[in-house]
Amino acid sequence: MKTNDESPFPKRLKEARKRKGLSQKQLGILAGMDEFSASARMNQYEKGVHAPDFKTVKALAKVLDVPTAFLFCEEDELAVQIAEYPANL
Repeated sequence: MKTNDESPFPKRLKEARKRKGLSQKQLGILAGMDEFSASARMNQYEKGVHAPDFKTVKALAKVLDVPTAFLFCEEDELAVQIAEYPANL
């Protein structure tokens, strides 16, 4: 899926990945991506060139310990509150 729709997803994904201390490749592999394409795919997601399907979004959120809603939240203050909410209730 190609995206240039000003989605908050790329920004939130990068924030959560950095907070977790993971490289793009590490995150991709932990989310179930092939180790040879994980870095490139994550880079495209963070740049907003492509957007993952929802199954991949759920896998990324699980690795990052954030609710999926965090990855799509436009408002920074609300995103902080969502990030603090337990991801695995």
